[in-house]
This record gives sequence, C-alpha cells and structure tokens, in this order.
Amino acid sequence: MSAGKGIVNIKFNQDQGCFVCCMQTGLRIYNVEPLVGKAHYDIDLVGSVGQCEMLYRTNILAVVSGGSRPKFSDNTLLLYDDAAKKFVLELTFPSSVRAVRLRRDKLIVALLTQIHVFSFPSPTQRLFSLETKENPKGICEVSPLTSAERQILVFPGHKLGSIEIVDLFNTEIGVSSSPVTIPAHRNEIGCIALNQQGTRIATASNKGTLIRVWDSVTKARLVELRRGSDPATVYCINFSRDSDFLCCSSDKGTVHIFAIKNTNLNRRMTRMTLSNLGILGNYGESQWALANFTVPPECACVCAFGSNNSVIAICLDGTFHKYVFNSDGNCNREAYDVFLDVCDDDEDYIH
Repeated sequence: MSAGKGIVNIKFNQDQGCFVCCMQTGLRIYNVEPLVGKAHYDIDLVGSVGQCEMLYRTNILAVVSGGSRPKFSDNTLLLYDDAAKKFVLELTFPSSVRAVRLRRDKLIVALLTQIHVFSFPSPTQRLFSLETKENPKGICEVSPLTSAERQILVFPGHKLGSIEIVDLFNTEIGVSSSPVTIPAHRNEIGCIALNQQGTRIATASNKGTLIRVWDSVTKARLVELRRGSDPATVYCINFSRDSDFLCCSSDKGTVHIFAIKNTNLNRRMTRMTLSNLGILGNYGESQWALANFTVPPECACVCAFGSNNSVIAICLDGTFHKYVFNSDGNCNREAYDVFLDVCDDDEDYIH
C-alpha cells in the first residue's frame, strides 16, 4: 500500500470491530461502529509504526517499527500492554518482521523465508518454525477462534500459486504437522483470507482478477469469483461473520461484494455483453460481484463487514466509508467520515 497523510498501514482486529492505524507519528486505535478513537500512542513512546496487530479488544498490541522515524529495529517484535502502560515482551529475529498474527493462544511471526509459531501469552516460547518460499509481504493468516475445530495457519506454498495449510490444534514444542498443499492459482499468491471458523480459505494471485474460495478440510474449490478482467493488486479480502458473503478491495479503488453461500445472487455476464465489451474466453462462466462501490480514485483501503449487510472501507487517505447492500445488488453509502479528525471517546492519549 502506498501511504498518505502519514499513514503507513491499516489493519482490522480479528472480529473487524476495531482497526489500528500505523503512522509516521505513532499509532491510533479506532472502534468501527460507532466510529470513535479508542487510543493514541505518540511517536515518543512507539516511534513510527509499520505494523500493529490487536488481540481482539484486549489490552495487548503487537508492534513492529517502520516508516521514517522508527524507534526500534524492524527485526524486533514488541508486545505492548495497555493496562500496564508498558512494553512487556521483546522478540528479536535474524531478519525483518514481515507480518504478525495473534490468537488468544498463539503468536505467529512471518519473516522473508520463515514463519515462527509461539505459544502465547504465558509462557511465550517458540513451538516450531516453517521454511517458506520468499514471502516479502508476509502473507499468512491464522484462524482466530480458539473454540473452532479448525485451528489453521495458511501461507503461500513452495510451488508457484499454491497455498499451504498447517493444523495448529495439536502442536507441541518442536513438532508441527506436515502442511497440506492446495494448488490455488497459476501466478504467485497475492492475498489470503480465512473465515472465523477456519473452514473457508479465500485466495487471490498477484494478477488479482480471480478470487477462489476453498474448503480447508476437503481442499475442494467451492466457488470462483471474478473481481475484474484487468490485473489488479488485491489489498484485502474478508469473509462476513456467517461466511455468507465475501468482500475485497484492490488498487482499482473499488470494493467488491460477493455472495458465497447463495451464489445465485452473484452476477453473470451474458456472452452478448462480453462480446460487446470485447472480452473473450470463459469469462461468462465466472461469477461477478453482487454489488460494489468505489472509494477515492486509486486509494488503497482495507474492507470488512459491519452490521446489517454493511461493508466498511478504511482508506490510507484517512477516510472511512460505510455502504449498505441488499440481495438485489443495490449498494448505498450510509456513512462517510475522516477518521483522522474523529475525537477519542475518552481522550486517552498515551505518551
């Protein structure tokens, strides 16, 4: 993502009810509905921040430095305890941290060619490590629900366009189950998403024209969704909480919403329409978005589902968008705001 207004990175928490805004000037945390600031951490405390992972709505934050004024090295992961108002854990790695993922019982750290899995929170010790192909964007996802039957970690596989699935349910120190491989795309993996239950995986390649949804148990491809016909960088994919719908955002500035339970709701183009558009091939067999909306031109954003058939888009230009869609494909804006200007609900500014 290319940053604007001093924003380096934006990420939802595990239940998409909050998001973190990593900035050149520190870190901010917001509640989504209603949109309200929850905490600010200034540059004196955290420096400029490249990545942050919340643990649901708890007091624990995983922070990695980045941006133009880092306070720590980018190969160091720090855990900040908001209740204690201090950093409580520091983990240093041989190379820069590309991604961090938290569960209530696991901490996952992705480096360029390795993924480390730690027990968490106490004691925090390394369970095992996985060798991966070069993964500069740190693409990996872990199923968030501790109670779910499927506790899995998913990341790009060694073979071009493949993903690998590791079962975290019965992991012991030094032992990991052999990864299961799914050949997902012909091009490099560009984005991965997991539903809350860990039963569905969505993938996009770096070409970004197709999104495929997989059953994590059977490895079967459940549905193929077409984002568009032009290549794009997919920034974000998210499932709705009930896994009935899926949304995605890309560098085209458009957020697409697909039905994945009742796929008859998705649009299908007729061959006549495709011919008029000058599009050939098997595009007519693909499922196109049920609904979509556009955020400011070519503005990078992340997206997730809100309440009552709504989709939230949080953009790197500091804007917040909420659209409501229905089964007919109508999509209307319900809210717009500049979240950087939103006041905190308790003026909790932390130095």
